[in-house]
Amino acid sequence: MAEEAQSEPEAAEEKPKPKIVAPPGPPRPDRGPTAILRVLDKVTAETLRFEAPIGRRVRYKSLVFQVRACQTWAPESADPRPSAYVIIDADIGSAGGAVASRQVYKGWMFAKAPDVHALQHPVYDAWLESCEGAAAPTA
Repeated sequence: MAEEAQSEPEAAEEKPKPKIVAPPGPPRPDRGPTAILRVLDKVTAETLRFEAPIGRRVRYKSLVFQVRACQTWAPESADPRPSAYVIIDADIGSAGGAVASRQVYKGWMFAKAPDVHALQHPVYDAWLESCEGAAAPTA
């Protein structure tokens, strides 16, 4: 009888342990090579819609835009959510023939909420409309 009691615990150790599977994370956004921005000149009421390729500087009057990232969450859904990380510099005049500039905006812009993290400038308003040419997400 003593031998039977010893064999039972050994049998219990041989049972396969359940495999732990990590839950899937949130879906990754689609990253696009180009942001579509719109600028309003509040003095002349002129608006301009333009493309800003990632990493390239684009000038509109005295503003210089540089988009560092543009991504769209849930692009296949009926309600995609584009966002872009944008840096905007403004010319502030010339000093000895060279034009000086200063950063007037740095941060994320959201197409679905243009008033959140908006450019605060006395002459211009700027906002993100969309991200174009989104590539398939990488795993």
